Amino acid sequence: MTESTAKSNNLSKIKNAYQRSRIAQLFSYMGPAVIVSIAYMDPGNYGTDIQGGASFNYNLLWVVWLASAMAMLLQYLSGKLGIATGKSLPEILREKFQKKIYVIPYWLAAETASAATDLAEYLGTVIALNLLFGIPLIYASIFGALDVILILTLTTRRLRVVEQMFMLFVSIIGIGYLYELFLVKPDLPSIAYHSVMPVLNNSGALMIAVGIIGATVMPHALFVHTSLAARRVHDKPLSEKRKARKFHLYECILLLTIAGLVNASIMITAAAAFHPHHSGISSISDAYKTLVPLFGIGAGVVFLTTLLSSGISSSVVGTISGQAIYEGLLGKKTNVWVRRFITRFVNVIPTTIAILIGINPLDILVYSQVILSLMIPLPMIPLILLSRNKTMMGEFVNQKSTTILSFLFVGIILGFNFYLIIANL
Repeated sequence: MTESTAKSNNLSKIKNAYQRSRIAQLFSYMGPAVIVSIAYMDPGNYGTDIQGGASFNYNLLWVVWLASAMAMLLQYLSGKLGIATGKSLPEILREKFQKKIYVIPYWLAAETASAATDLAEYLGTVIALNLLFGIPLIYASIFGALDVILILTLTTRRLRVVEQMFMLFVSIIGIGYLYELFLVKPDLPSIAYHSVMPVLNNSGALMIAVGIIGATVMPHALFVHTSLAARRVHDKPLSEKRKARKFHLYECILLLTIAGLVNASIMITAAAAFHPHHSGISSISDAYKTLVPLFGIGAGVVFLTTLLSSGISSSVVGTISGQAIYEGLLGKKTNVWVRRFITRFVNVIPTTIAILIGINPLDILVYSQVILSLMIPLPMIPLILLSRNKTMMGEFVNQKSTTILSFLFVGIILGFNFYLIIANL
């Protein structure tokens, strides 16, 4: 072996070791985006995507990709804000508002968005328990509320345990939908065409489109991502923050791309399985009962298992984000047990009443996501304004192109919302 060859081999070994070290560091950082990724595939996504796929085939697939892209950028800005300042968005807003006359109304609005989020999560768990184990809806609504015990057990431990649990839930949902796609054999050319061709058939399609955006770009996820990222760099020097920012970018791209693919898979599966012969699917129960005769009991069980995983994991996100909103905006500590029971009480009572009088749970899911879409500006606009603030962000401040793209996304979301309101007047 020549001297030059030996040097080349040594350099190659050093490079490989460095790459392995970088990957190991990324995996050690990974966690915040794993938790936030559930916003892409929570029960609200199931509701909007199933109705969208069954009713409009692949026509609204472009909305899923658009919503995923907007969410990815906004979640990146959210985490970057936490890394740069070491504070959560609610904490920063409390300092900016200062007076309670401004803080309290904002807090109430943020809590309303959090309650709408938790409603979708709770309904997903209730529906999954009903269909998977045959528990009557009224009893499932009670048992579903008991997920509080599991959540509180987890949230009293180290956050890293919760993050690892989320990796398991995301894997279950992802693998489950790979299996479903294999069974339904979707039309690939139609998927490619409708991924880039914007189509809105009618006002019903518009309602679903707004719901898809609300189910993906979720207010509570923007609030909580700053808090999760800030914890990672608490009391750390600038050099560590620089590393964290890079890993945050990589994590967002990787995890949120996977989550976006899962979200799209839900609509693709619904379109391939139900449209056009079963386009009248109006509930998750109908989806399950139609799926089983067409593709077998295995397809139905996998579908419900992914839904249950989604409901439970998204409830954890709701708990963490609700805590961040309350403590950040009001500057007060609250007992997590008390908070969770109050949140569940707010949603269990009206949901149980709705079930008793025969209101379709899927309709409740879709409307809850429309409410969320209408409330997206609540964290979104302050997030963009703060992340472009040089004084606050320092070297982590947004580039001009990032800010322009962010405001473009704000315009798209507000445009959808405004059009929905006008169309329904």
